[in-house]
Amino acid sequence: MGDYSKWFVRFLKAENLNRVHILAHSFGARVAFKTICNHPGMAKSLIVTGGAGIVKPRSEEYLKSVARYRRIKKFFPKFAERHFGSEEYRSLSPLMRESYKKIVNEDLSGCAARVNCGTLLIYGENDTVTPPHEEGETFRKLIGGSVLKTIAGGHFCFSENPAVFNSIIFDFLRNGGE
Repeated sequence: MGDYSKWFVRFLKAENLNRVHILAHSFGARVAFKTICNHPGMAKSLIVTGGAGIVKPRSEEYLKSVARYRRIKKFFPKFAERHFGSEEYRSLSPLMRESYKKIVNEDLSGCAARVNCGTLLIYGENDTVTPPHEEGETFRKLIGGSVLKTIAGGHFCFSENPAVFNSIIFDFLRNGGE
């Protein structure tokens, strides 16, 4: 995540942008949290929708599946690569798989707790990728003064319910991003 954050900071500096309003979706929230954590005056406000970055405790079934994968991979690597992991993971090249594993295993709750600007969290009530009662509520508790809103829709609630989504954002920004 550090590399993505560094690229984002270089972009902002190249464009001479300071104290920006950041709107981030899903993976973008990871970049935003890392950036704000490492560059505390850069953001004027943060709007996160379907934000990710919390590493949840691994279930016993998950840990058993990883152990099975590792055993099978020793003897049948191609079979293991085709039959284990999420569909998203299996669709990636070997190089991107390594990057993906680092990204999803980096817990950004410490960075989220250091966010020092007005923060609005918007989650789709039917989001199964980053559920509002898990991710959204966790971020709300970590980020002082943040506000959590849930709206109709799933992980892409902003495109499923744009009028409501935009109205919430405009109200937040009209009030100074607080």
